[in-house]
Amino acid sequence: MRALIVRHTAYEGAAGFREPIETAGYAFSRIDVLDPAFSDADFMAPDLLVLMGGPMGVYERAAHPWIDGEVARIAARLAAGLPTIGICLGSQLIAAALGAAVYPGPAQEIGFAPLTVNPSGMATPVRQLADTPVLHWHGDTFDLPDGCELLASSALYRHQAYRRGARMLALQCHPEMGEDPRIATWIDAGAADMAAAGTTAEAVRSDYAAKGPQAVAAGRAMLAEWLAALR
Repeated sequence: MRALIVRHTAYEGAAGFREPIETAGYAFSRIDVLDPAFSDADFMAPDLLVLMGGPMGVYERAAHPWIDGEVARIAARLAAGLPTIGICLGSQLIAAALGAAVYPGPAQEIGFAPLTVNPSGMATPVRQLADTPVLHWHGDTFDLPDGCELLASSALYRHQAYRRGARMLALQCHPEMGEDPRIATWIDAGAADMAAAGTTAEAVRSDYAAKGPQAVAAGRAMLAEWLAALR
């Protein structure tokens, strides 16, 4: 089996999700959207497609011309019912591929905070994230696509996790992050966003050290359970 991880920026990779993906038996490969080969990458070929985050908005298509092609290929993959998971920007790209609007949200949400997993979510692997503060780092949101089931919300953003059947899962938060040292790059690049969210680099670093290991452990458990169900 083969898993393809799509990176929208070099510092947002699979991080803590790499371990459960490989443990589940997938050969791990990745491609960056700025790679010349990306425009021809076959999204139908891998057994698992993992769409990671990024600082851009789905609506910024003039600045990022690769978005249109990626959304179209995601739509084709989802129409075929092939296993797909999206994180943050990845969840927004999935929403766009399913015909939903993606747009700036009411506020920056940055830092560790718990999810409210609803009864539908508690019947899915997303229950692994209940009562565990996980990392949020976003300022965009989206309408829930038609035919999708809302699984979890946060205090600021209602659409935090959703699915369409058992083979597509999308999460606005970052349950893959908690031990990856690339958080330093997020912090270095995010001064303005952190200020808008009412937090600081020092607070994020402190919480990452204190809360990150538990958060990423919950994220790994969630992904491992979801991948097991695909088999």
